[in-house]
Amino acid sequence: MSFLQNNKSSSTNVHEARIALGARLRELRQRSNMTGRQLAESLHWQASKVSRLENGKQTPSDADITAWTRTTGSEQEKPDLLATLHTLEVQHAEWQRQLRTGLKSHQSQVAETNAKTRMFRVFECTYVPGLLQTSEYARSRFEQSVKIFKVQNDVHEAVKSRMQRQDILYRPEKRFHFVLTEAVLRYRLCSPEVMLGQLDRLLAMTSLPNVKLGIIPFETTYVVAPSHGFWLLDTDRVMVETFSAELNLAQPQETKLYGEVFDVLATAASYHREARSILNRAIEDLAQQLSNS
Repeated sequence: MSFLQNNKSSSTNVHEARIALGARLRELRQRSNMTGRQLAESLHWQASKVSRLENGKQTPSDADITAWTRTTGSEQEKPDLLATLHTLEVQHAEWQRQLRTGLKSHQSQVAETNAKTRMFRVFECTYVPGLLQTSEYARSRFEQSVKIFKVQNDVHEAVKSRMQRQDILYRPEKRFHFVLTEAVLRYRLCSPEVMLGQLDRLLAMTSLPNVKLGIIPFETTYVVAPSHGFWLLDTDRVMVETFSAELNLAQPQETKLYGEVFDVLATAASYHREARSILNRAIEDLAQQLSNS
């Protein structure tokens, strides 16, 4: 059976978890012999809100669960329901909510996670991973976030925080295995001048003793499609970034699957001299374009 047949998308897992939580809320309401309309009237809600919560079309808040369990006489269920809700929130952390307090704050949270991780396995098919970014490339990424999510503009502080995070690359107890597609080296997500500096930075990273950098050339025939990037932290957590949220996957079958996918992608990558050759070609092509402009 292929990886694609085994794989359930992250968004599907989150949706199923929300539906399961809604089913538990429905069970508590039915156990109290209340109709959805009666519960809504008791809580001064619209009846449609009860329906959305029970059918997993809306995620409840802590206050919603507190009110629900109180009104249905099931307050003993409140701790378990809140724990389920908070697990769901961690699994699906919306960018708008995460970045509400600024870009730097999120970088600090990521740094805490990185500090606890010993083995990083990272696959990216679109942009350079944060731990390998130059400050100028990082600035371009953060400016895009400000534009898209319309959040607090603390780009300078966020860049500084990301650069500080990179100190872990030089800690001997940490291990890093990065796999990038050649497209990462070619996409224009910043100015050509900034990208040229970024490519030089990647070239330097190939010499770090605890960093393994692989690049999958354009001509590679893929066994597993490079559908999206992901970070596998040790063996117990996978982080996936989408346009709307950061997904955190921790179920054993998910981490095992992503580990297997990473191994297949890593096998397809070129390392050492071959990786530097691919980087140098990208640098030469970009430098040629700049000289002709």
